[in-house]
Amino acid sequence: MFFIQSKTLGILTVPSHVITLLAVGGAALLWTRFSRAGRRLLLASLVLVVFFGFLPTGRALMLTIEQRFPPWAVAGNPPHGIIALGGAIEPGRSADRGMVSLNGNAERVTEIAMLARRFPNARIVFTGGSANLVFAGPPESAFVRDLFESFGIPRTRVELEERSRNTAENARFTKTLIDPKPGERWLLVTSAFHMPRAVGLFRKAGFAVEPYPVDWHVGATLGEALSMSQVGGDGWGRTDASVREWMGLLAYWITGKTDALFPGPLRN
Repeated sequence: MFFIQSKTLGILTVPSHVITLLAVGGAALLWTRFSRAGRRLLLASLVLVVFFGFLPTGRALMLTIEQRFPPWAVAGNPPHGIIALGGAIEPGRSADRGMVSLNGNAERVTEIAMLARRFPNARIVFTGGSANLVFAGPPESAFVRDLFESFGIPRTRVELEERSRNTAENARFTKTLIDPKPGERWLLVTSAFHMPRAVGLFRKAGFAVEPYPVDWHVGATLGEALSMSQVGGDGWGRTDASVREWMGLLAYWITGKTDALFPGPLRN
């Protein structure tokens, strides 16, 4: 039930969808006795379009999340394993075209090539099934071994967790698959903006992981994030992704699936 609710709310609450609904509703009301309310809705949607789509709002929201965990630094013994979270492969398109098709989160899997060479004895685990709400289709995991083999990683080295549909299930099912032992070091590879929620869920599942953020969407400074350059078309993408992530953090915290609203680095 939570999976269905989260997917539905995720679709309905992103700014671009909300603003579109406001505009459509306002336009429809123009032809009724509530035309005044319709004009107000249209004006509100226009203001929101400018604020979220053509100002650096999305970049600022994204920076706040992406800066939560710093880049991973080598220290101590090499990791025992590397966990790659799904979300980078388009399984439907991959099946249709007969080759692996990656989306904007590609670094979630391409970074594994470097890590596999750097730590040749580390286990490699990919976690990700089908996240589609209606048409399940093939899971991402169906294409991972082919992709990793093209990176030079033997197929026998790659372990797959194929049941998970969201990040909460990624954490639970991956822990069951791996059965990590005390003292083991496991890297968690996912997009920087997704890392706080992912880490919170893995901690709640009792799996201590070391964040390895990738796929940065904005620079490391507030000045770069607030820059008016390159905000037009991509402003919507960053805004929707940021708000969706903040909504996910809030939903998982309220429902008790994480212990903190905004999980961050542990203090020594």
